[in-house]
Amino acid sequence: MLSISMNAPVSYSQKSSPKGLLVLLVFVFLLFSFLFGFFIGQQRGVRSVVPDGEGVVLDKDSTPTSLSEDISFRQFWDVWNLIKEEYYRQPVSEKKLFYGALDGLVQSLDDPYTVYFDPEQAKEFESDLSGSFDGIGAEIGIKDDQLQIIAPLDGSPAKQAGIMAADKIYAIDGQETTDMTVEEAVQKIRGPKGTTVVLTIGRGNASSLLEITIVRGTITLDSVKLELREDGIAVINLSFFSEDTALQFTEVVNTILAKGATGLIIDLRNNTGGFLDAAIQVAGHWLGNQTVVIEKIQDKQQTYHDSKKPRLENMPTVILVNGGSASASEILAGALQDYELATLIGEQTFGKGSVQNYQSLPDGSAVKITIAEWLTPKERSIHEIGITPDVVVELTQEDFLNDLDPQFEAAVDFLSNP
Repeated sequence: MLSISMNAPVSYSQKSSPKGLLVLLVFVFLLFSFLFGFFIGQQRGVRSVVPDGEGVVLDKDSTPTSLSEDISFRQFWDVWNLIKEEYYRQPVSEKKLFYGALDGLVQSLDDPYTVYFDPEQAKEFESDLSGSFDGIGAEIGIKDDQLQIIAPLDGSPAKQAGIMAADKIYAIDGQETTDMTVEEAVQKIRGPKGTTVVLTIGRGNASSLLEITIVRGTITLDSVKLELREDGIAVINLSFFSEDTALQFTEVVNTILAKGATGLIIDLRNNTGGFLDAAIQVAGHWLGNQTVVIEKIQDKQQTYHDSKKPRLENMPTVILVNGGSASASEILAGALQDYELATLIGEQTFGKGSVQNYQSLPDGSAVKITIAEWLTPKERSIHEIGITPDVVVELTQEDFLNDLDPQFEAAVDFLSNP
């Protein structure tokens, strides 16, 4: 899902990194002007798949040496030349043909998380990770073969307009989304501040569709917010996992412990992920050096953990989740649920459990390829399933319209009446 959001793991790599590839779990593409993901490793960088000066030029008779099937690349050039010579609208852009062929190559895998980016798209993907951009402030993805909203951001134009997690998108500015990829949808929905986009959506089991007009705005992301309640309960809202989240979260932990908080609510609702390393470091406040997540590549597994002192292991904790909780947020929620160090309240999470590797190419384009699956510490696979909360509490449209939050109230009640 384009989830970008909401990077699951995509991976950037850097020659100076001792681990080679730094895996970014990219799970979703963000509507609001960037595609989100999260990285395994301590550093972030970009490396070309083909070393400088070692590019290969294929001529008409060239055939890759690793083909295992009887395939002739001459047929590719035959089609190329037919288009160049006979297509009725001339001239035909060779770059457009080239990038279209690469995009088709990737799309043939039928994996919504494996994506080819042309140079412009790749530049947007990499530069928009800054956390400030123009858009509507929502993540979209494909679930059950239907384009849908993964989650709107708090305070975003999308949320202010009434967009909700799990809304199905049937049209964008009147154009039907049937067979539309997430990337195509993102390009149609994103745009400059002050402009509008109309989404035709279906919600729940309602028989009629809604047309919602959204005025795009500038989105600035703040990943960690703390509220200290008079009843001793600390509330931490984690909207996504950025490069700074781990440090910010540590500062918040220092504050709540100094203030003598008696209970903790971690709000991961509509958190579609981010940097995996940040999620691991946050989990370390409860787990110490215990396993946070397992990466499974074919028949091999690798575990990831933090090494800090677990200062929150005895803190009564509730984690709020919903259908917009995906990828890195599912890693945190799943790990604390496995170790019974937190009670999950809310609704079934999204279910983004695959790992992608992001590689830049010599011309500035890039490819993101699914390379692995991640599992919870108890080796639970949540991909396309999600995590079932310990206490299921729905947030209805009526609740939303009346500014009610039964999920949060359930969390407060749980901590107040152990």
